[in-house]
Amino acid sequence: MEPLKKNHTLSSEFIILGFGDLAGLEILFFGLFLIMHLITLAGHTTIVLITFIDTCLQTPMYFFLRNLSAIEICYILVIVPNMLANFLSKNQRIPILGCALQMHLFIALGGAECFLLAAMAYDRFVAICNPLRYTLIITRALCLQMLALACISGFTLSLTLTTLIFLLPFCQSHVINHFFCDIPAVLFLACSDTRANEIAVFLVCMLILLIPFMLILFSYGFIVAAILRIHSAEGRSKAFSTCAGHLLVSVMHYGCAIFIYIRPKSCYTPEQDKIVSLIYTNVTPMLYPMIYSLRNKEVKSALRRLLVSHNQ
Repeated sequence: MEPLKKNHTLSSEFIILGFGDLAGLEILFFGLFLIMHLITLAGHTTIVLITFIDTCLQTPMYFFLRNLSAIEICYILVIVPNMLANFLSKNQRIPILGCALQMHLFIALGGAECFLLAAMAYDRFVAICNPLRYTLIITRALCLQMLALACISGFTLSLTLTTLIFLLPFCQSHVINHFFCDIPAVLFLACSDTRANEIAVFLVCMLILLIPFMLILFSYGFIVAAILRIHSAEGRSKAFSTCAGHLLVSVMHYGCAIFIYIRPKSCYTPEQDKIVSLIYTNVTPMLYPMIYSLRNKEVKSALRRLLVSHNQ
């Protein structure tokens, strides 16, 4: 790797190292992750379509679910196609501006998803803890406002953080030991004191990750208490089924992100980070549609209606 370091000291581009030597298994991994990518896109596109078309799914919960899947589609398209290309061409080059754009979009869409998951938790909180006033509180206007706030907050925080990182000098290696321009991997290459930038990363991650996640857990504390007060087993089961998928997705999404981003630069471990990043950019997005559809009778019924109408 030393020649790469010397040749790109003053370069205006980065080299994405990817997964290194896969001992001739590049085509196998390319095929495997391509199949996963297509399954993920198909799953989220299906959720977007059925929640848009089916008249029984025109509720706030499915409004948020539709937009969550739309964001997830954009999120994986920012990362996965480049990752797949990296399997076929080692040491993929990317301009610094392209790297900054990829990081900005990745953080922005991930941040918007985090805020939207918190909005979905609030929706479930009102639906279960205050059902009589649900339609008065969770209005169409409020849903649109929460969606707009989630997207604007994600993109604003991302722009601030990306700008702070790419103002740093990269006067040594331009080789990113990762399969995309992730924050820890790029920050690791900076040749100046990055403590102020690390504090900025921590503060942004607090706003994007920890605070929404704590609000979700706080909401579910009240939700669980309300569910336990329901006398009928059928009522408890129905209430739990509307929340279980969202809670599981939230834990998976926030768990991986907190592991990667809420820690100092000194704890950066490239190979471990690549594995965790591989999970939250490929595996968990593929599981989300399955979790929502398998745990939700209304989604399964809507999918059956769509298939029956298509076959007629």
